Amino acid sequence: MIVDRIINWARLKSPWIIHFNSGACNACDIEVLAALTPRYDVERFGVQLKGSPRHADVLVCSGPVTIQQRERLITIYEQMMEPKFVIAVGTCACSAGVFNGCYCVEGGVDTAIPVNAYIPGCPVKPEAIIDGVVKLLGSLKD
Repeated sequence: MIVDRIINWARLKSPWIIHFNSGACNACDIEVLAALTPRYDVERFGVQLKGSPRHADVLVCSGPVTIQQRERLITIYEQMMEPKFVIAVGTCACSAGVFNGCYCVEGGVDTAIPVNAYIPGCPVKPEAIIDGVVKLLGSLKD
């Protein structure tokens, strides 16, 4: 249907993201914010950081899922409109990283919500974040 094609085109040209830290050391958070600065200019792909999950298409999550943050993460994910996408940024978000086995850590982001793209690294570079977002958007074209 033509309306679905127009909506998909708009999503590809202007993905709005929301960033959530589920318990990281803040190194990946700094790199996510660095990707939004004029030096890396992620806005050239139409990416905008939004403050509300109701306005976002992509959830960028950093850090392992802790017991305290699990319900908040699920709530934010449920508040996003369909179709929604999740990117796990950093080793901790992918597999709990150095926090694996801690008493308060449940694991990576995929233990709480489905993940569409994994971007490993400790900390992950802004170039890798941009590459991950572009590859996620490229996979939506199919």
